[in-house]
Amino acid sequence: MTTAQPAMLVEVEAVSKRFTPQLSLGDRLAALLGSPVETRTVHAVDRVSFGLEQGEVLGLVGESGCGKSTLGRVIAGIHPPSEGRASIAGETVMGDGRTPLKRTTRIQMVFQDPFASLDPRVRIGETISEGPLAHGLVSRTDAPAYVARWLTAVGLPVEAAERFPHQFSGGQRQRVAIARALAMQPDVLVCDEPVASLDVSIQAQIINLFLKLRRELGLTMLFISHDLGVVRHLCDRVAIMYLGRIVEIGPAAEIFAAPRHPYTRALLDSVPKLVTGSDELVTFKPIQGELPSPLSPPPGCHFHQRCPRAEARCRSDAPQLAGGTDEGTGHRVSCHFPLAGEA
Repeated sequence: MTTAQPAMLVEVEAVSKRFTPQLSLGDRLAALLGSPVETRTVHAVDRVSFGLEQGEVLGLVGESGCGKSTLGRVIAGIHPPSEGRASIAGETVMGDGRTPLKRTTRIQMVFQDPFASLDPRVRIGETISEGPLAHGLVSRTDAPAYVARWLTAVGLPVEAAERFPHQFSGGQRQRVAIARALAMQPDVLVCDEPVASLDVSIQAQIINLFLKLRRELGLTMLFISHDLGVVRHLCDRVAIMYLGRIVEIGPAAEIFAAPRHPYTRALLDSVPKLVTGSDELVTFKPIQGELPSPLSPPPGCHFHQRCPRAEARCRSDAPQLAGGTDEGTGHRVSCHFPLAGEA
């Protein structure tokens, strides 16, 4: 008997995002005169598909430049996709770039740099209430109490509503950014490396705040990070991204205990580890090679240039996400020669 798959709150289907800069006036004139003009396209996201269940936290992990932040912005509706679509509770909220985006409050985003994401000229209370007032979620009369509710929820005093962003520490500003997102009453929160710019002690406070809010509000989150320790602590499932593609996705416990993609294994090996009874107190193995340019992604498997298991097939055929023997747990890997799941 087959087990029914849970309905996904968010479904992302074959989403791609490419950035092609507009030609300058000089380039356009050269093209009109018949001169060859090179256009350079950044392939940021390449045919990504996944789902998010109600109440779960999915971690999106990868090196800088792999496209994870761009994917988060596409899902949040900041960037229109070049191809593909996304839906929330069956309602399409994002289509290809040829059709207008349907604006929705159901997906909100918390950005990496809290100072850059807050208007320095606007008081915190106005920052939090602006969106709910514009979308009719609260009346102007009830706005002060509404702001106080969300400031309290993120651990800030009510009087913080009268202050400006520069009067807060980095961790407090990130709490304000979280309160602003939550005030829109979203179903899904996209968190783009929300603790990367904070001190380690403050990171722990913000992570615990996310855990608390998840318990109290039943939040569904896409948590983007390059910190595997944070992802392991916070997330139910993990998706590993490399040069615009998801190469492995599955339950967090399985990904960390028995990775199946060589890139996932390399990421885990690159994390410094304390070793007792050895001449070296800390050991780690950096990933060999450099991330290829998204201006010219390699053919076949994008990782083949850095992979110790690569063969001729990897250089020509792009592998697809497949479950294999792990299909029942939702653990899927995009590799022609996956690892045997060794720890």
